[in-house]
Amino acid sequence: MPTTKRATVYFEAPIHRALRLKSAETDASVSDLVNAAVRRSLAEDAEDLAAFRERAKEPRLTFEAVVRDLKKRGKL
Repeated sequence: MPTTKRATVYFEAPIHRALRLKSAETDASVSDLVNAAVRRSLAEDAEDLAAFRERAKEPRLTFEAVVRDLKKRGKL
């Protein structure tokens, strides 16, 4: 089991209630639910950063160039 650290987190009342209800329905602790949500959020951030790195070498287009191209192709 990984080492755990204690933290105080304040939730809005409706969110806290929803967490407690989900915890009771799933037999998972509130801590487990919050840890899973944070892990998912961090994984999404990691995916976004990887996508930015992959696309960093793509040519940049200005907004004006995109609009000009759309007009040229009859899309605007």
